[in-house]
Amino acid sequence: MPHLSRSNRSARTALATAVAGVLTAGGLLVFPSGAVAAPEQAAATRSASAGAEAASLTRDEVLRRAKTWLTADNGSQVPYSQESVWKDGYRQDCSGYVSMTLGLWKSGPNTVELAGNRSLTTPIGVSELLPGDLLIDASGSNTTRHVVIFAGWTSSAHTAYQAYEQRGGHGTDHRVLTYGLGANSEYKPYRPVKLGGGGGTTPTPPSSGWSTLSQGSSGAKVEAAQYLLTSHGYATTADGVFGSLTDSRVKAFQKAEGLVADGVIGPLTWSALVRTVQEGSSGASVRAAQTALNARGHSLVVDGVFGGLTDSAARAFQQKKGLVADGVVGPKTWQALMGS
Repeated sequence: MPHLSRSNRSARTALATAVAGVLTAGGLLVFPSGAVAAPEQAAATRSASAGAEAASLTRDEVLRRAKTWLTADNGSQVPYSQESVWKDGYRQDCSGYVSMTLGLWKSGPNTVELAGNRSLTTPIGVSELLPGDLLIDASGSNTTRHVVIFAGWTSSAHTAYQAYEQRGGHGTDHRVLTYGLGANSEYKPYRPVKLGGGGGTTPTPPSSGWSTLSQGSSGAKVEAAQYLLTSHGYATTADGVFGSLTDSRVKAFQKAEGLVADGVIGPLTWSALVRTVQEGSSGASVRAAQTALNARGHSLVVDGVFGGLTDSAARAFQQKKGLVADGVVGPKTWQALMGS
């Protein structure tokens, strides 16, 4: 074996230690020798790392992670910042928030890379959106680009959806949005590779099944919601009119439940509001069920007593909806009663 010169030995040593390089926050690959790799080399390294972690999260886990930032700042949402990093190591802007929910590298890729890096996301159609998917506007400047996490349709009409986002001037939020639903919208739908499923093969998700109520709404569903609020200790006049008092009661309930206190009764708020009632139950939650059943064609006395007539009405409704006709008004029956 020929003797290596000092310069050749040094070159071989530098090559051998290159694998120990680390990424800087700016995206460059820094080696122990102090050499810096080109940005495209750093991106390739990140892509390989992201690909190795692919399909390692469930959709429920993504939404659970998203919810944590709503109350992470001593019960309040994480404040928005494009420069600051939160306690968990992720940047406090929209893409940093999404990076946290997907368990990507810290402090996270930016919005452009989330949209363009095929080891991170895959383009899909709007009709394919499922909870945990993303809608991304990767155009414009860093003051206009944005990414939100799709959490579910508000109704079967698919005209709006529940979403999690980290937005300027507010911080972490969970609210109803319509980004990306217009024909010429700059927001495009993407599926995180970590969730698997690819694009174009996942069936259209079902609607959330829950109606969305807010200030200005009226009718039997509002009345039922008012009874349910009362059953939780937030006394509300059950007049079927969603006014300022009902709005304040809803916000107080949402805050106590760790939800976004926006006064909008959507899927998450309904799920927290409803109580399982059956024959022998009594109180405001039974009045809510009786009111909802009457809106579906029954003629019950709204007396708060779950007796034989209420049981029969509940079973008839369940049978009509293809549910187990056991007379127990639980989450699935409530969802059918409060649906659109």
